[in-house]
Amino acid sequence: MTNETSRRRAPAMSPERRREMIVKAALPLVVEYGTSVTTAQVARAAGIGEGTIFRAFGDKEALLAACMAEALRPDDTLAHVSAISLDLPLADRLVEAAEALRGYLARMGAVAGALATTGGLRRPAPGGDRPAPGDEAGPASGGEPRAAEGGERPGSGREESMAASREALAGLFEPERDRLRLAPERLAEAFQFLVMAAGRGPSPLSSEELVELFLNGALAAGERP
Repeated sequence: MTNETSRRRAPAMSPERRREMIVKAALPLVVEYGTSVTTAQVARAAGIGEGTIFRAFGDKEALLAACMAEALRPDDTLAHVSAISLDLPLADRLVEAAEALRGYLARMGAVAGALATTGGLRRPAPGGDRPAPGDEAGPASGGEPRAAEGGERPGSGREESMAASREALAGLFEPERDRLRLAPERLAEAFQFLVMAAGRGPSPLSSEELVELFLNGALAAGERP
């Protein structure tokens, strides 16, 4: 007698969930191959038929745009920063936040760099004006940005994400508000830009060095300028 459970088909995946699954499988391949990645490679990585990709995205360009949009999406990083325990010492809170922000910037840069060096996107990524928590992937054109369809101000998504990042960082300073030289919001903005800049150059600061410099300055303890 055939077991009824064994005959039961797995529940169908929603179109949105299927797209997310395909993008997740495609991202490492995009980092490796850029725009040269094939839909056949993505299908093998995702364990699906190639036709499923075209039903989900229409064409490869739409898939690449979705991959770039996912790399730009800051939601998980902001949730991580917001969830950092305020019971930790301030320095430990900031180190954890810096690691989260730098990880986001590295992932975003890897995808954007791979696409740029192999020809770039032929169509913009959905929500592609949102490179926050960093500001590394704004519009590349040199002219005046055009208004988005529906009247949205160019760059508003990026500004909103930057503001959300500053808000999350400001919360990490809040328990020490009475001991701070500046308001948490001002310090959050300064720390945000320090994190963005510190990853550049031939020998970038570690997150621990960055936080030590931010909290205690350039001079050794007891030294005066």
